[in-house]
Amino acid sequence: MDYGFTTAAYVVAAILFILSLGGLSGQESAKRAVWYGMAGMALAIIATLIGPGSGLWLLSLVLIVAGGAIGWTVANRVQMTEMPQLVAAMHSLVGLAAVFVGFNADIELSRVLAMDPAARAGLEGFAAVLAKKSAVEINILRVEVFLGVFIGAVTFTGSVIAFGKLAGKVDTAAKKLPGGHLLNAAAAIGSVVLGVMYFNDAGIWTLVLMTLLAFFIGYHLIMGIGGADMPVVVSMLNSYSGWAAAAIGFSLGNDLLIVVGALVGSSGAILSYIMCKAMNRSFISVILGGFGGPAGEQMAVEGEQIAIDAEGVAAALNDADSVIIIPGYGMAVAQAQQSVSELTRKLRARGKTVRFAIHPVAGRLPGHMNVLLAEAKVPYDIVLEMDEINEDFPSTDVAIVIGSNDIVNPAAQEDPNSPIAGMPVLECWKAKQVFVSKRGQGTGYSGIENPLFYKENTRMFYGDAKKSLDALLPMID
Repeated sequence: MDYGFTTAAYVVAAILFILSLGGLSGQESAKRAVWYGMAGMALAIIATLIGPGSGLWLLSLVLIVAGGAIGWTVANRVQMTEMPQLVAAMHSLVGLAAVFVGFNADIELSRVLAMDPAARAGLEGFAAVLAKKSAVEINILRVEVFLGVFIGAVTFTGSVIAFGKLAGKVDTAAKKLPGGHLLNAAAAIGSVVLGVMYFNDAGIWTLVLMTLLAFFIGYHLIMGIGGADMPVVVSMLNSYSGWAAAAIGFSLGNDLLIVVGALVGSSGAILSYIMCKAMNRSFISVILGGFGGPAGEQMAVEGEQIAIDAEGVAAALNDADSVIIIPGYGMAVAQAQQSVSELTRKLRARGKTVRFAIHPVAGRLPGHMNVLLAEAKVPYDIVLEMDEINEDFPSTDVAIVIGSNDIVNPAAQEDPNSPIAGMPVLECWKAKQVFVSKRGQGTGYSGIENPLFYKENTRMFYGDAKKSLDALLPMID
């Protein structure tokens, strides 16, 4: 098979990937977009397996089947509530793959350079490509390898820590070692020095030592970020994994890997920027890590949390004309989206106006709530973004918060020392009545106290969200 077929297949695959990204921007087209992505990846794999220099296609096929079987098993076991940590775990694998490919490229380059010119003539595959490179091209390759390994190593350990925080296996509080950002800066400067040495052919030990420093940077960057900011972190790590893949694509001379890496890297960076604006965070702070800590003592919360039972909530809903439902991660954990959909159907059947208010970072992953609601057949036209619905709360009879904390926290506006100070939030406390479905009186995932729960017009509807809503449904008349 010649290079022409492989190049043409890569072009078609790249177009399918672009269509996939574009389709994911809307709920109606998201399913079709996933199929575009799957078709593009299948085409790319086939073209690579049967293309020039694919002497180990059988081993590659075995590994693809084994990896696919593992992926299939994991995907079938993972609940939608665990999707954020699954995404973080996948990012870590991309980063680790970039590290391994980079080291392999360096080892192969050293092997080729050590050969006699006559022996190089019989080389095949990647080694043959390396044998034809000039001194300038070899120096460029070293830069590409170094960048790919560095970004991949940062992505790997950063994603592992992100996975741990999202899964509750690592403390979600922001933590730094003594020295804080100075340690990160020192490790980065050390990496640059090692990069210069590696460029001047000091040996693979410089690449190894740089990788260890990059592992530390990834670990320390993400450890320094609190749980409330993890949605932005996941998006940023997605971008890192893309740039790592692009750098390795340059090293391998693989055009499709460059294109795909650039698509993932740029889309992840754009999404991170959008989320930073939604959370009133500095984009540069996200890249550097460790934002979100309180500047001083936080305001004390006064009052008490007043509980209400299903009968009380039902009575208020039966009397209400307008209702806004705010879903959060707690709804996803309880798998309550179907119950929420049924509640919406019953209320609308009685002539009540029901809408959903979605915060850009609800559910620890962009679009998480939209996907769950679409899965439960909630009509698209009543699912509104924060900016579209925030001003309607004062004229709303009842706001129902289901498993949300930070995105409805008035401390973001009222307490300058709050870790989420300045973050745009859903101003549900301005509704006439607010009901909060919550498991208990704890502070939730991010550990930030919420004054909403203590306001006079707020009542706490304690218990598992699905069980609470299921108990409420028969009382809606």
